[in-house]
Amino acid sequence: MKTLLLKKDEVSKLISMKEVIGTVEEAYKAFNSNQVVQPSYIGIDLPSPRGDIDFKLGYYKSNEVISMKASSGGFIDNPTTHGVPSGMGTILLFDATTCALICVMDGSLITGLRTGACGAISVKVLARKNAKKIASIGTGNQARMQIRAISEVMKIGEIHAWNRNPDTLSKFKTDIESEFGIPVMMANSKKEAVQQADILITTTRGKGSLVEADWVKPGTHIVAIGTDQQGKQELDPEIFRNAKVVVDSIAQCTEKGETWHPLNKNIITKDDIHGEIGEILLGKKPGRENDEEITIFDSTGMAIQDNTTSNKIYQNAIERNVGTFFEFIE
Repeated sequence: MKTLLLKKDEVSKLISMKEVIGTVEEAYKAFNSNQVVQPSYIGIDLPSPRGDIDFKLGYYKSNEVISMKASSGGFIDNPTTHGVPSGMGTILLFDATTCALICVMDGSLITGLRTGACGAISVKVLARKNAKKIASIGTGNQARMQIRAISEVMKIGEIHAWNRNPDTLSKFKTDIESEFGIPVMMANSKKEAVQQADILITTTRGKGSLVEADWVKPGTHIVAIGTDQQGKQELDPEIFRNAKVVVDSIAQCTEKGETWHPLNKNIITKDDIHGEIGEILLGKKPGRENDEEITIFDSTGMAIQDNTTSNKIYQNAIERNVGTFFEFIE
């Protein structure tokens, strides 16, 4: 039995953002079609200045693949002290018919790619059709991924970005304008950026409310990415009071997502959650219904997204003869 090893540089050449958007749409639909077994994921917070690590496991009945991903982030001393990235990921794929290990691949790119794709999918079904202006609270790698993915599904007119570090903000402006030709306005404050937004993206590791309710104008679509564990927070819970709330997984978002905060404060109940995005993609529930409603997509990230995306990479690798096989089981 041979197992395929795919390194980071190989993974990066085996899938496009357009393909990832397709695999994540497939994942959301599968999740709401009883095709997925996905246990609750496990997260471990490590002592400062270290960050956290998540473990996500999923089985997709259609492709008969079981995926397991370990993904870390926030290890700010890693590059200088240990010579490794601040965040890393590894994915294992198992053939569900035998549970034999068929692939080991770098997972750091997949997390970024499929998280970017989920924001783009939410824009397709929840943003106003005439949306042009994006505000980005946070200007790291995931903010870039969001722009990369969203630009696949709409024409972005301009970006208003905020970061507390002026040098980081300036680099984001340079990078985005160079890659996409989209003008980036460096906001002097979070409020200034948010007030411009047709689509608001939050991609921080925030531990408190970064975006206040009275900054958000009617018709805004919010892509809430940063909160995937209790203790993290980016949005004022009051934003949820009169918004259409859509989540990737109700089970996850009510326990570990941004949606936990308004639930905990009794601002909303579970019945106030409009639904899961897979239900909208399947036509079971409507997306945006008018140009005035504020919509929120709360994404905690799901194992099935890793499953469909990594399996596509694996299949592409087999077709293109990329990677290294090794004998794992003799």
